[in-house]
Amino acid sequence: MPRVTIVVPAYNTARTLAGTLSALLDQTFRDFEIVVVDDGSSDATAAIATSFQGDLRVRLIQQPNHGLAGARNTGIAAAKGDLIGFCDADDLWEPWKLHAHVRHLDASPLVGVSYAGSALIDDDGRFLKQAQHPRLTGVDAAHILKRNPIGNGSAPVIRRAVFDAIAYRPAFQIARDWYFDETFRQSEDIECWVRIALTTNWRFEGVPGLLTRYRISAGGLSAATDRQLAAWEAMIAKLTPLDPAMMTRLAPAARAYQLRYLARRAVSDGDGVRAWRMITDALRQSWIPLVEEPIKTVTTAVAALALRLGGRAVMASLLTLKAHKP
Repeated sequence: MPRVTIVVPAYNTARTLAGTLSALLDQTFRDFEIVVVDDGSSDATAAIATSFQGDLRVRLIQQPNHGLAGARNTGIAAAKGDLIGFCDADDLWEPWKLHAHVRHLDASPLVGVSYAGSALIDDDGRFLKQAQHPRLTGVDAAHILKRNPIGNGSAPVIRRAVFDAIAYRPAFQIARDWYFDETFRQSEDIECWVRIALTTNWRFEGVPGLLTRYRISAGGLSAATDRQLAAWEAMIAKLTPLDPAMMTRLAPAARAYQLRYLARRAVSDGDGVRAWRMITDALRQSWIPLVEEPIKTVTTAVAALALRLGGRAVMASLLTLKAHKP
């Protein structure tokens, strides 16, 4: 039995899947299997996964489209390892990532979710000079709700026992349990992390380093912000009954952080109107992001305003001045 199962959800990822699988097979820790879940792709995703099955550690499961949460749930159900990692089919793992997490979990029996930072890359795999540097210790449900230190779905390696603790089966589901909520097409990861933190005693803890390369696709970012915000609000509504006092107390600050994040996405997509609306809505909700992270919050507001007033030309000028600032 492999020690680790790496679940790779894949939907129309023919362009990037080979690179993802190659990076996973290059892990320095070798006792693992890879379960690729083809979630109803219409391109060559399945054929590419099949081409890697000369390595007996690679398995392919095909299913009708259930979304990212459904693909992850299928992978967890099929996993043989007592540790389960996730790598989306357009992301990459550094060769030493799995070894770092296995060593961390072996040394820390109370930790259920191990994660690390991520470097951001573009569609062509080039580094974007941006990274997710998460809080590594002292993480509780409040930290996850506000700042989600796990960062993205390709960052964590999680004990199977954690998923056993949160498993549930909707009345209409006869095939397998749910761990991620398949009614969510966005915010499904943070919903799962907060639920783990609120309903189990497992600890969240990170290891140093940028061990995942997390791909940010160009174009269409700002258009998705309204859908993502709606999904986030649905997540808050679902989880509030688990701890009404905490959720009510933290919701304004958490919503402000979420709106600031969405404003930054809109800035990346050159949508000044949407970015400005998001950052001003954030500050109406709570001043906590400005107090706790003033530089990031002010930078976001300035970038959003510059885009709204002058478009990309003003932004380019600001970036040039910043690059030459001593």
